[in-house]
Amino acid sequence: MLALHDPHNPAALLPLAQFSTQLYPGFLQRIQQLSGFFVTFHTETTLQYSQNGSTVRLAEHSLDPRQLAAALHAAIRANGILLQEHTALQGTEELPNGICAYTSTGQRICPKVLVIATGAWAQSIPIHTMFPLAPRKGQMLQVALPPSLRDLCEVHRSNDIYIVPRTVGPQGGTALIGATIEDAGFDTSTHTRDLTHLRSLAAGLLPAFASERDAPQLEAWAGLRPTTPDRLPVIGRGHNSEWIATGHYRNGILLAPATAVVLADLIEGKMPALDLSPFLPNRFASS
Repeated sequence: MLALHDPHNPAALLPLAQFSTQLYPGFLQRIQQLSGFFVTFHTETTLQYSQNGSTVRLAEHSLDPRQLAAALHAAIRANGILLQEHTALQGTEELPNGICAYTSTGQRICPKVLVIATGAWAQSIPIHTMFPLAPRKGQMLQVALPPSLRDLCEVHRSNDIYIVPRTVGPQGGTALIGATIEDAGFDTSTHTRDLTHLRSLAAGLLPAFASERDAPQLEAWAGLRPTTPDRLPVIGRGHNSEWIATGHYRNGILLAPATAVVLADLIEGKMPALDLSPFLPNRFASS
């Protein structure tokens, strides 16, 4: 979900989220130009349920992150960018004009800048910049759309649950139901009890999802959201040649284009398009 209007979002996030939403059509077009992969929006509206049972229809898009990831991977491969997968950062060394990174494969890479964008794992690698960050687990499941909801084409979301239909592509005809919010470290296991509870919450919005026969479970998994105490991302300069882009919590995909643009502007010494003071790494220094 590109959940621009999610009531869970802190107010300070809105300018960055709005900027990213504006960038998204051009972002997807650029990825297509570079990769040849077409990534499309699956939905264009969200039905938001309030605590009193009333609803409001919001202009929000959703897309398939698996399609987006595949397209980004292809764009990188097609444009001469060196991509070293399954390679961990084991240490860094400051230089007068940059930084050297030492990898688990025995390489010494010395760029002018090092961008840390490793999500919930940002503090598990040896960098000089410290800030409070923790993984927050989210279990979710994918189900087939029940026959009565074959034409479901908008997100349904309450304070406790969201249902995101996949309308096109390999995942077409399915829906995502999520997600738990757990402080469970780096555990990514799933549990039948929690998945059953998620399904029951979804059925509270759309009763057809109660039937495991009509809406069978196809897949289940858990992800780790990178979370800061104020639920705002960490974007900006860290220690000397280190730059940080993490802590996006539940909005990593929504905020991806804006994060890329503002961080590139900072690295190049340009004035970013919006005030980044709520997101700077040093905002936690006093604590």
